Amino acid sequence: MDAIEADGLTKYFGELLAVDHVNFHVKKGEFFGLLGPNGAGKTTTIRMLTGIIEPDAGHVLIEGIDITKRPLEAKMKLGCIPEVGNVYQDLSARENLNLVGRFYGLSRRERESRSEELLTLLGLADRADDYVRTFSKGMRQRVSIACAIVHRPPILLLDEPTEGLDVHSRRVIVDLVKKMNAQGCTIILTTHNIEEANRLCQRVCIINKGSIAAIEAPEKLRRAYESIQTVEVAFDKKVDLCSFTSGHISHIEASGDKWRFHTDNPDEAIRDIVKIGDERGLKIISLATMGPTLEDVFVKLTEGGI
Repeated sequence: MDAIEADGLTKYFGELLAVDHVNFHVKKGEFFGLLGPNGAGKTTTIRMLTGIIEPDAGHVLIEGIDITKRPLEAKMKLGCIPEVGNVYQDLSARENLNLVGRFYGLSRRERESRSEELLTLLGLADRADDYVRTFSKGMRQRVSIACAIVHRPPILLLDEPTEGLDVHSRRVIVDLVKKMNAQGCTIILTTHNIEEANRLCQRVCIINKGSIAAIEAPEKLRRAYESIQTVEVAFDKKVDLCSFTSGHISHIEASGDKWRFHTDNPDEAIRDIVKIGDERGLKIISLATMGPTLEDVFVKLTEGGI
């Protein structure tokens, strides 16, 4: 049995088709990424997976349970972390965890033990009894995560959980999620951070304009687009190459103190780059060829090309 089965999910908002017959299955224990540009239908899909809104067509099974027909039973298996924290501002971190634990039917002893464990794990033990309204965005998001996992759900859905957070808060959240996945929790992550998805996810589903453009492991997606190559070069002098053109180089972009040349023929592109250096009296300090990144594939798919 899969952790989540989404079959034929379709959702209209008026005449706007937000999600168009989306199908995917997430295996138990999998770290699954849901990627797409703004307005692609990611959050609407998550809301259907969690039962917040009903699909106009299709169905969702949570470990074999239809979330429309048996919503409470299905939702007991879920933890959900929204992009904007939904914790109570006028309660303390400990009170928030205690309240959510009661919603999930945990005993008082379980609530107290679990709250202490999570507050310590997330670096909030010294602020456990402070009102959440006094917390930073990163701290509020950590409280939100603690509330989402207080009942040890087998499935965790994260909607842009690290968006706008500082480095420390992001690392705390990512480390916790990785640990939960290693212990068997199924994770579904929606994110704009392509590199984060590449590091964490075993498979990614790229959604564009409400439809699925691709579902595959990040490395397999990259290998399917090996024709997208990059040559990265650093010269010994500052130079402007934005106007340079070549039949072997599709476009050029500055990247810090380096230049990136995108090409489908690295050998010829390198020859052109060496020629540029000779003509302009430049010395090449470093040169590296790179295959396509997951971001390259994402851009290619969401621009409409396959």
